[in-house]
Amino acid sequence: MKRRTLIGHLLAWVLGALALVWAGFVVIGLRTGVQEADELTDGHLASTASLLMSQRTNEFISARDASPPTPDLKRHDYQQSMSVVVWDANGRVLSRTGDAPEPPFDPGEGFATLELGQPAEAWRTFARWDSPAHGRRLMVLLSIDERDDLAWDIAGQVAEPGLWLLPVVAIALGLAIRRGLRPLGRLSNDVAALNIQSGEPLQADHRHEEFRAVVESINALIVRYQAAMARERHLAGELAHELRTPLASLALHAQSLQGSLSEAERQQAIGRIAGDALRAGQVLQHLLTLARASHAELAEAAVPFDVTAMAARVLADYAQPALDGRHELALSGAPAFTATGHELLLELALRNLIENALGHAPPGTVVEVTVDAEGRWLQVTNAHDSAGTAVRSDAAVSRLGLGLGHRVVEKVAAIHGAAFAEVPSGPAVRCYRITFSG
Repeated sequence: MKRRTLIGHLLAWVLGALALVWAGFVVIGLRTGVQEADELTDGHLASTASLLMSQRTNEFISARDASPPTPDLKRHDYQQSMSVVVWDANGRVLSRTGDAPEPPFDPGEGFATLELGQPAEAWRTFARWDSPAHGRRLMVLLSIDERDDLAWDIAGQVAEPGLWLLPVVAIALGLAIRRGLRPLGRLSNDVAALNIQSGEPLQADHRHEEFRAVVESINALIVRYQAAMARERHLAGELAHELRTPLASLALHAQSLQGSLSEAERQQAIGRIAGDALRAGQVLQHLLTLARASHAELAEAAVPFDVTAMAARVLADYAQPALDGRHELALSGAPAFTATGHELLLELALRNLIENALGHAPPGTVVEVTVDAEGRWLQVTNAHDSAGTAVRSDAAVSRLGLGLGHRVVEKVAAIHGAAFAEVPSGPAVRCYRITFSG
């Protein structure tokens, strides 16, 4: 299917609007022409009556007896065939000329439209008395058909230029629109030739103000795309490193089991294999979470949900792990907080933060989830006695939990238009907060 062009679209709308305006002007011109012709005819009738009233004689040469015009004299296009009738005060016809049937005598004056003859035809008339003494009455008559012919002729002369003007204007508009849209065509070509992979911005040499916002938006998207790609590459490198380490350790300790080991060494190797398998599983879990977050961002619609109810449900799931690790769980804040987004993704992010708190804090730590509806944030805090043992310092576990896990939370927060950050809360307290936009 042939794709429509912007030039054709604009030209169609402009010509359509022009045709409507032109039709309106033609209708107005026709009505104006008819009205002006009527006024012109009535004025001609009144002028003729006034001129004839100034004559002293009532005799007229009959149209049948009038000599034909000479060949050099041409009848004017707007010349009208008028008839004249003169009566005395008693209604006796003194003189009559023209082709109009004899009208009935009526002492009235002014303009009138009469039906005369057999068959009846409409005639426009003007009658007046010569003086207040009413010595004689004169009437000038003109056929309505002849008057209408004159009216439509004048109206046609008024409207005819529009018939020639419309195609000329259409051609001129087409050329003007084509020339005016040339900068847009150049911008389209620049965008089509843009290599987003290279990160080169779109050149902002377009002088028109309307294009500046488009160019700036495209360049902003390029910057965001390059930043996202850099984050993805960095994250992929971290994930690959984190996955490579436990896999290499798994292979090493699995090979060591084939050799001659003491029972203590064998149990130690088995424990290392189990720990490395757990770490590899955690990395894969983070990968699955990121993939699910990307899918939800593109394919799933955001819906309202209760953050407080979701947090209570997640904390209930960690009751037994917290009891086993001698931790305490708490939920505080607003009884209800409604946010719009993907509840499953936010639940995964909250689980990640709770797992990090339970896994990295020493026994006796209180892991508290706080929901603030007014401030529109959700945070996880783990506080422990400063006199007690410090947070675990296992480098691999710390890097895995505080690096990849927080990257997952950042991804989920970005999908919801929220911000994720650590809130300073003292040396013995770690607090991480997800703040939603208003």
